[in-house]
Amino acid sequence: MKKIEAIIQPFKLEDVREALKTIGVDGLTVTEVRGHGRQKGHKEVYRGQEYQVDLLPKVKVELVVPDARLEEVAQTLMTAARSGKIGDGKIFIYAVEEAIRIRNDDRGEAAL
Repeated sequence: MKKIEAIIQPFKLEDVREALKTIGVDGLTVTEVRGHGRQKGHKEVYRGQEYQVDLLPKVKVELVVPDARLEEVAQTLMTAARSGKIGDGKIFIYAVEEAIRIRNDDRGEAAL
């Protein structure tokens, strides 16, 4: 099993959810986060004062998938989250040793 963690633009969240739903991926966790990559933030003007916004709003999407579906899910995520502009985000993939469903003790891929 693999854990996929994707940091994406907030406006792409619904596109990502719909794309994952169409390939049969239902379970995911979404967290609102803040950060920056190469774009290093931007300047804004508020009440006539210019200030630097260093940490931009992003969304972190996390899901665990069987090894056999990893490429399909990662490709779907990339396609749905891509706008072609700087700040589209990143995808990180981790190995998951075990998953346990708390309700009934299902283990491994059965717990997904």
